[in-house]
Parts: sequence; structure tokens; C-alpha cells
Amino acid sequence: MEKNYTEAERYYQAHKRVKEIREFYEHLTVYALCNPIVIVVNLMTSPDYLWCLYSVFGWAIPLILHGMKVFNYGPFFNKEWEERKINEIMEKEYKINVEKHSSES
Repeated sequence: MEKNYTEAERYYQAHKRVKEIREFYEHLTVYALCNPIVIVVNLMTSPDYLWCLYSVFGWAIPLILHGMKVFNYGPFFNKEWEERKINEIMEKEYKINVEKHSSES
């Protein structure tokens, strides 16, 4: 389905996309700044037990999933999925409205 966006709509979509990317990079920055601190604290307090790995990997998994979503690398819930779902919901709403108006007549 071909879409014709106005300049304002295109700007809004681009702004929304830039915000998503910026938020991912903020998430990545916080990860990159916090985990070295956690590792150092772990090595200074209990070097025999690397509990920091729970933090490093426990946080890395959501970070990777966040990146996959933002950059459309995931097999699920990417932009194509969103478009299909939007069309599906719009179609259902249209059918409900048509049935509602035809029953009123």
C-alpha cells in the first residue's frame, strides 16, 4: 500500500526515529559507563567470585534486544510487522464500523 505523507508527517516520523536511535545510544552509553565500575567493584571486593557477570550479561541481553528493535534486525516486531499489524487493526475497525452502520439502517 503506497502512502503519501505530508512534509509534517515525514518530519514527525523522522523525529520519532531519531528519538528511538538516540535513546538506544543513551542506553548503550549508560551500559558502557556503569559496567566497568561494577567490574572494578567486584574485583576489589570479591575477586574469587565474579558476580559482576550477572550484571554484564543480564544487562547486555536487553541492550541487544533494544538495538535489534531500533535497527530492525529482529525477526519479530520490526517495521514490517508494525505495518501489517496496523493494517490488520484498521481493517477490523473498518469492518466493525461498516457492520455497525449497516445494522443501524
